Amino acid sequence: MRILRTIAMLTLGLTVSACATVETATRNVPLDATRTVAPLSLSVNEVRVSVPRSLQVSEANRYYPGGDIVWREDPAGDRHEQVRKIFEAAMVKGARGLDGGHRVDLDIEVTRFHALTEKARYTIGGVHALQFKMQLRDPETGRALGDPRLVKADLKAFGGAKAIAAERAGKTQKVRITNHLAGVIRKELNDPGSHRAAGLGLIGVINQI
Repeated sequence: MRILRTIAMLTLGLTVSACATVETATRNVPLDATRTVAPLSLSVNEVRVSVPRSLQVSEANRYYPGGDIVWREDPAGDRHEQVRKIFEAAMVKGARGLDGGHRVDLDIEVTRFHALTEKARYTIGGVHALQFKMQLRDPETGRALGDPRLVKADLKAFGGAKAIAAERAGKTQKVRITNHLAGVIRKELNDPGSHRAAGLGLIGVINQI
């Protein structure tokens, strides 16, 4: 019985000692090392989309043509403007309903919009190569909040019979790309690791004990 009591006392003593050691170590750590930045909850005030005229358009009907913009589902015309409208609709849809406490403007610059040519669409399929830069800004001052982010949002594209069946069901390239981009931007805006108070110049620091 005495042996058991002695073991219990020793165990309790080691536990108290360990707690005291951890507490002392924490107190000696610099304040910044015990702080983490709280993730931000955002709401989007305005969406602005630009498609630089420097992006080259390809109308070549090859499996994989060159150029930065490949888009055939709309009638022949201003491809830059057609792509801008697709992105704008997608970004507005993705940002809709976000009701966080930090209001921001969302600037989007398209860097690549490579959908399928007719030849690829109705044979082997491929990938919709979609890339853009996103920048958050203060709605009042226009000041950039954090650094711009390059987002790669590629989407597997249907081909052959699957593409035809999708079109008949209303799942055109435009519909699929718009919905996909909306999901991508919503995930980006909701990602706690993407937007933090320190990077945005806002207050949001939690002390870790």
